Amino acid sequence: MKTPQILYEALADDFQAAINAGRLPAGARLPSIRETAQSRKLSINTVLAAYHQLEARGQVEARPQSGYFVRAQLPTPAPAQLPLQAERPTLADSMVLDRISAVMAAQADPDTIDLSLACPKNSEAYPGKTLGRLIADFSRRRPQLLTDYSLPPGPLLLRREICRGARELGMTLEPEEIILTNGCMEALQLALRAVTQAGDTVALESPTYFNLVSLIDQLGLRAIEVPTDPVHGMSLDALELLLSEKRVQAVVTMPNVHNPLGTSMPDATKQRLAKLARTYRVPIIEDALYAELQYAVPAHPAVKAFDTDDWVIVCASYTKTLAPGFRLGWMNAGRFRNRVASLKFTASIAQPALLGEVLGTYLESGGYAQHLRRLRRISAAQVNRLCGMINEHFPSGTSATRPTGGFLVWVELPEGCDGNRLCDEALEQGITITPGSLFSPSGRHNRHIRLSGCHNFPERHIHALLTLGRLARRQLDI
Repeated sequence: MKTPQILYEALADDFQAAINAGRLPAGARLPSIRETAQSRKLSINTVLAAYHQLEARGQVEARPQSGYFVRAQLPTPAPAQLPLQAERPTLADSMVLDRISAVMAAQADPDTIDLSLACPKNSEAYPGKTLGRLIADFSRRRPQLLTDYSLPPGPLLLRREICRGARELGMTLEPEEIILTNGCMEALQLALRAVTQAGDTVALESPTYFNLVSLIDQLGLRAIEVPTDPVHGMSLDALELLLSEKRVQAVVTMPNVHNPLGTSMPDATKQRLAKLARTYRVPIIEDALYAELQYAVPAHPAVKAFDTDDWVIVCASYTKTLAPGFRLGWMNAGRFRNRVASLKFTASIAQPALLGEVLGTYLESGGYAQHLRRLRRISAAQVNRLCGMINEHFPSGTSATRPTGGFLVWVELPEGCDGNRLCDEALEQGITITPGSLFSPSGRHNRHIRLSGCHNFPERHIHALLTLGRLARRQLDI
């Protein structure tokens, strides 16, 4: 028998689906609580809880003596205005690198209110107590895991469970193909080192994850920015032009739950991307860090799912979904496996055996699937609430992406606003955000910012968001 909590959440999800599909347009009045209770054969309390849930998500608003009405939704940002003919590759702008360092330093300050952190800090978002019990149990029963030297390839159980989970994203992998890493960043670094050399050019999405900008600069690589649309993903017409001219040696993409856009590439586009890799014999490095946080059930496949000739290197991690402190990631390097394995051994040899055994055991127990369902539900609700507050408190003309998973929202401010300046002004108020210029090697996207819904919006975060909206409006008043 369903619990009342599941009933009200299911009802809220039904209404939200109708809102997202346009069946309940902005301004439409929801049926009264009594009408819905009668038509759905639910209690008044269950319906009321569902309406409160929709209100918390920012989907509806209550009007005294009138009922609940669908809120106006933010428009989606326009596609990036980059030329189809890709520009001459450049090294990352030093101002971009400096600002990345400054923002990361501000995020580390416990006194600031972080509105852009890409990973929940709340311990309730992770099964910490369960993992803690497993650590204590393994330490007692198998103390050699703490004292023996850990060597690759790492626990077979964990690698088997990684392969089992990969099937949810359409990938058929084998345990002997899995290389364990220190989070997803080491996986991305190993992949780039394996397929490029200093001076090579890498095609990046624009916008792209800002740590990639720093990484590519540190490896002595050059970047070409490929226009990336919140709805359609990376422009494959622009990418194919680059590939046909032999101007890039590798491509890095985040097709599912993109950072910073929060959206996903259509499956047909992923299939075409895998075909381009095979046709032009150029490696695709797929960052699947947030892929398991897709809201869709079943989840949409990875690009690797369409890879028939091993040109796609997939990189992932459990740092955003399960245990940030474990720093346990993994990769499947396809035809580059031997090269990546050699680089991994010289870089960091292996992962802690104890943590690997603990994680493998937890995944095998089935608890991860239940945890992911809960985390996706929480993330979707908090992102919807964030978008509702942006819509209400930011200046007219603001637009934002409609995430397909995770907790990141890409916000485009109206003409006359500047994301870098807003970042600086917010920092003076003890608030950190990530300006859009950080997500481009050349400092583009100056009217954009990335915001996060990975917290449950305590009062201080709500106040910080309202302050941010006020600062953005003030830019237009000058």
